Amino acid sequence: MDKFPMTRAGHAALEAELKNLKSVERPAVISAIAEARELGDLKENAEYHSAREKQGFIEGRIQELEAVLSLAEVIDPKKLSGTIKFGATVTVVDEDTDEEKTWQIVGQHEANIEKGLLNMSSPIARALIGKEEGDSVEVRTPGGERSYEILKIAFV
Repeated sequence: MDKFPMTRAGHAALEAELKNLKSVERPAVISAIAEARELGDLKENAEYHSAREKQGFIEGRIQELEAVLSLAEVIDPKKLSGTIKFGATVTVVDEDTDEEKTWQIVGQHEANIEKGLLNMSSPIARALIGKEEGDSVEVRTPGGERSYEILKIAFV
């Protein structure tokens, strides 16, 4: 399988989540299952079924994180420069509303638009990649056509 890019911060966050799941969440749910078993009949034991369901989610997430981390190619944006590419932090202004926005272009597993982390395969990121400061881009988003002017590019 192909490797996919990830920032150092994104990689560290996924590693921390994996560590928490293995060292805190997994033992807690195993303990909850043991306690629920002691309550008797498992057929009608809601605590037992709830704990088993939670265990399934935890184990699934652990497997997912291990797979993602094994295929991640950590890229340090500080070593990059030039036009917009993976890892760039881009400040743009919406040409219709004059609203400024700042996004960092990251991989799909670390993307979080509320935190300003833009998936590199999103329409906005694809429109920005390869552009320079001062360029204008037209983006077709689910909310309609948007026009952005690129104010600043930083690799931090």
